[in-house]
Amino acid sequence: MKEDDNNKEKEPKLTIENVKETEKADPTKGLEGKPDEGPSLKEVILEQATEDEAPQSSNFTLRKILGGDILSTRAIRRQVPLLMLITVILFIYISNRYSCQKNLIEIDRLSKELVDAKYRALASSSELTERCRESHVLDLLKNNQDSVLKIASQPPYIIEVPEQ
Repeated sequence: MKEDDNNKEKEPKLTIENVKETEKADPTKGLEGKPDEGPSLKEVILEQATEDEAPQSSNFTLRKILGGDILSTRAIRRQVPLLMLITVILFIYISNRYSCQKNLIEIDRLSKELVDAKYRALASSSELTERCRESHVLDLLKNNQDSVLKIASQPPYIIEVPEQ
C-alpha cells in the first residue's frame, strides 16, 4: 500500500501544459518517454468535445426514456420526416374539424329556418281555409251592400245534354 502511494507521488500529474510539452518532444511517447499506451489527455478532451454521439443501444429502459437519452440529436434527425407528416396530419385534422363545425352550424341555422317556413305555410294555409269556408263567404256577402251576388234560394239544376 505504501509503495502505491510512493509511485503516485513520483508520477507527474497530467495537465494540458504537460501534454503540450510531451507532444512537442515526441507525440508517440507519454510523459516518461515510454510509448503511449492510451489516448492522451488532449485526445480525450477532443473526443468528449465533439458533438458526435455514440450509437444508442437497441433496448430502451425506463431510465433512458425518463433521463432524456431518447431525445438525442441523431434520433430526432431521423424522425424529422415523421414529425413533419404528423404536423401536416394535425393541420388537416384541425381544419376538417373546423369545417365540420361550420357545416353543423349552417345545418342548425337552416333547420330553424325550415321550421319557421313550415309554421308560416301552416298559418297561411289555415287562414286561406278559414276565408274559403261558406259561412265566412256568406258573412262577407251580407256585410258588403254593393255586392250583386245573393244567396240561392233554390237548389242548382242539373242540365243533361244528349250526345249525338
